[in-house]
Amino acid sequence: MRILVVEDDDVLRGVMLRSLTDAGHRVDAAASVAEAHHFWSVQPFDAVLLDLNLPQGGSPGSALTSAVASGLTVLRAARARGDRTPVLVLTARDRTEERIAGLDAGADDYLGKPFDLAEVEARLRALARRTLGADDRAAVGALVLDRRARRFTLHAAPVELPAREFEVLWELMTPPGRVVSKRTLSDKLSDFDEALGDNALEAFISRLRKKLQGSGAGIRTLRGLGYMVEPEAGGPGAP
Repeated sequence: MRILVVEDDDVLRGVMLRSLTDAGHRVDAAASVAEAHHFWSVQPFDAVLLDLNLPQGGSPGSALTSAVASGLTVLRAARARGDRTPVLVLTARDRTEERIAGLDAGADDYLGKPFDLAEVEARLRALARRTLGADDRAAVGALVLDRRARRFTLHAAPVELPAREFEVLWELMTPPGRVVSKRTLSDKLSDFDEALGDNALEAFISRLRKKLQGSGAGIRTLRGLGYMVEPEAGGPGAP
């Protein structure tokens, strides 16, 4: 998943960044209302971890500088523009009315500090399942994705994939049969300072196709639409 972490505490933000990156996610981090607003408005994410108590940031005199210094400002702006990205609010605040305010502003879940990073991971998986209608386990032919263990297997044997090939296949299998556009894949795999071009994406797809040969799972190109994983004709799991 591509995740935005919005947290002003340098130590906690660094810990979450390392933990989520080590778990195989692509993570961007913001430390203020202004940074969070910018990142979230220009980059699509699979989930947002949002602290409520944030410094404002922004240039003097800007709308963000004069706004209330709260993650709710960022959340309300995203929901107002129709962004439905799942949001897990992380905050030290434990007053009932503040929890209600977060949920009313559009948060999907709430976790108070201090928290266990394993619980953050579990809640992210739950939000992804709820949003995409995906289970922890997905299979096409002999290809199986175990989201909880973050691994693929072919004929019950683990498949070792480079990070970006793993992310492409993960996206196509969440859930399988879903058409994923080139733009979506490129956005999920690009960094803010380095965009992933069509040629690089097509190279990842080509390598994955070779690795899936004989698995009963194939990657289909739908011209002008994108890619999808589907059972190969005559393969295991095919109609």
